[in-house]
Amino acid sequence: MLLPKRVKYRKAMRGKVKGNETRGTDVAFGSFGLKALESGWITSRQIEAVRVTLSRTMKRDGKIWIRIFPDKPVTKKPAETRMGSGKGSPEFWVSVVKPGRIMFEVGGITKELATEALRLAGHKLPVKTKMVTRPDYVE
Repeated sequence: MLLPKRVKYRKAMRGKVKGNETRGTDVAFGSFGLKALESGWITSRQIEAVRVTLSRTMKRDGKIWIRIFPDKPVTKKPAETRMGSGKGSPEFWVSVVKPGRIMFEVGGITKELATEALRLAGHKLPVKTKMVTRPDYVE
């Protein structure tokens, strides 16, 4: 699973996820991409599940690019713990995603295979997604 090697601060605030994405909104590496239509947190486990789904569906044809990285720690307090006594310890890592972000890209495969692979991959994510094609893509 993905996680940073080291971070400046061990614990982060939750923050607000509002507005649209301004960077990473175009298909840059492959021919097809999976674009987020909602905002949310994508955990490192979900990213790994999508990666496995894409590689299994594509059967080692083509290439996969992961355009998001989980760099935000999410803390949790142990079960049955009284209120107070500070913030919990980091449990998992998330990537903050806003609408318009291209999260995954694939290339070197047919459009039909890419459509099916990205459709299956979208089911693994907690946000609504759609498949987008590179503007200069020619079948």
